[in-house]
Amino acid sequence: MKHSNHTQRMRAMLAALVLAVPATAQAETYELTMASSHPTVLPWVGKLSELVVAETNTRLEAMGSEDRVNWTESYGGALYGFKDTLEAVGDGLTDAGWVGTLWEGSKMPLQNITYFTPFVSDDLVGTLQIMNELHREVPALQKAWDDQNVVFLGASGVETYHLFTNFEVTSLADLDGRKIIAPGPSANWIKSLGAVPVDGALPTYYNQIQTGVADGVVVIITGAFPNKHYEVAPYVTLVGLGAHMTGGLGFNKDIWEGLSDDVRQVLRELGEEYTVAHAEEVMARYESFLAQLPNVGATVTELPEAEIAAWAEGLPDLAQDWVAANADDGAAEVLEAYMAKIRDAGLTPRIDWSAR
Repeated sequence: MKHSNHTQRMRAMLAALVLAVPATAQAETYELTMASSHPTVLPWVGKLSELVVAETNTRLEAMGSEDRVNWTESYGGALYGFKDTLEAVGDGLTDAGWVGTLWEGSKMPLQNITYFTPFVSDDLVGTLQIMNELHREVPALQKAWDDQNVVFLGASGVETYHLFTNFEVTSLADLDGRKIIAPGPSANWIKSLGAVPVDGALPTYYNQIQTGVADGVVVIITGAFPNKHYEVAPYVTLVGLGAHMTGGLGFNKDIWEGLSDDVRQVLRELGEEYTVAHAEEVMARYESFLAQLPNVGATVTELPEAEIAAWAEGLPDLAQDWVAANADDGAAEVLEAYMAKIRDAGLTPRIDWSAR
């Protein structure tokens, strides 16, 4: 009996000791894939590799975590095409990657708000930081990703849009009756001018203008310059239709939930940094290409301020049309919050779409 009591006391002491020793989390090494439909020469893809992938383990080590990530990288459409980016991440074809929300008008209409609010801001970094904040603060935006089994980590985008044409533009009247390539929502930017929108994609613009299918294009300079659009549309008219969110870094939700807190914390921080880093690179290229345009034979002019003001004033209420079409998804709240943040950031929109 005495022996039995002694044994019980020993067991109790051992149990107490075990409880007193903090459990040390097992160090984990995660095998993850980062992918994109586009090549790394584009800033929003390049920074996935140069920043997110390159810095993950450095940051983990710096915070004292023993967890690590072994990344496998696959870019340039090796795993999937540009129309399948959302499904590729959501279905787990890749664990993480760039998602093009611009092509997901039906599944993710709220993410395309900037395309229905032109003439708001040419500040790409500021615009995308606002989109990141909105995703944290407005549940409807987060829900759009959740519904697709994707975790959103940071927005990506493109700089402001201008005109490349094969004729001189000094007034809005010059665009009347002209065939201008303006795919998707951007078609609405030019209809009120009497221009005829033509569908297309960045790789097709050159041939469309060269063969007379179109007389020009509403385009970003960082896309037009490398594709030499100035050769067939040498008149570059600076308008400033605004910077836009086109997508972002997404993570498969099932995989994300299986990661340690340390890894998730590092990836969240890198997602925010990715937004700023790629946007700054986009703007650096924009300034560089803009400066080079006269050297390659382009005629660069600015559309007179009065004409830009008339363009903005003459636009239909694109934002309210968008809100009406997506009312059930919470579009009204997103529009109000977006314009409030634009004003609070001092970005002085040419059009306040929430008060039109």
